[in-house]
Amino acid sequence: MTSDIDLAWRVEEACLNAWPSPRQLLVHGYLLRAASGGSKRQNSVNPLRGSGAPEKAIAAGQALYASLGRRAIFRVPDIAPQMEPLLAGGDYTVVDETCTLFRDLADLSGSPDPVVRLTPAPDVEWLAVRDAVNRADAAAAQAFRDTVDALILPRAFSAAPAEGRIGAFAFGVLDDDVLVIESVATVERLRGRGLGRRAVSALLHWAKNQGARAACLQVVAANRPARALYRGLGFERELYRYHYRVGPDPQE
Repeated sequence: MTSDIDLAWRVEEACLNAWPSPRQLLVHGYLLRAASGGSKRQNSVNPLRGSGAPEKAIAAGQALYASLGRRAIFRVPDIAPQMEPLLAGGDYTVVDETCTLFRDLADLSGSPDPVVRLTPAPDVEWLAVRDAVNRADAAAAQAFRDTVDALILPRAFSAAPAEGRIGAFAFGVLDDDVLVIESVATVERLRGRGLGRRAVSALLHWAKNQGARAACLQVVAANRPARALYRGLGFERELYRYHYRVGPDPQE
């Protein structure tokens, strides 16, 4: 039987695979990631399963990000908190406490929504709507495209239509039998119509048809509307949380 900690690490690894960084290093059992754009997940030091003493990894991270002219960022999950005491006494601010949510797909009911469009890659309209919803500048838009290009696992991009255009979107990455949900959003003026729910539900059905047994996602703990949406989609189990420790800006 899989223990809670084994399941948490299985999901953690799937989430890392679903949001890859084009540049990364393994240092002393930790994954140091560096990408363009502002994603902290892609620009932070992450403990891996079995990682131990963090002193050398922290020093390596500080040196790496300094060489890139960036602030050092360390991601601290509950399942591997060993960096926290070393960073807590320094100039590192806690930001973005995030919940990792999980649901089994065995009890997924209903059938795929025939109106929601699923594609193996994002088309021009999907990318344009995502850029607009996220107010992405040119660098951030390119960073997302680089992330998609770095994916090597099966994936699907969903688009729920409204008023002749994409009203909500999401994408999912299938890591063996676990679906990871990413980038869920609804066009602002179209919120409240259940479009986000339909976009995610379509991915759940797609994944189950591909043999997935479970699904997971990560959401900022303070984002109550999103957490309510996911609760309604069956993501009621919280496996673990993480937060970031963000260092001072070297330019200031």
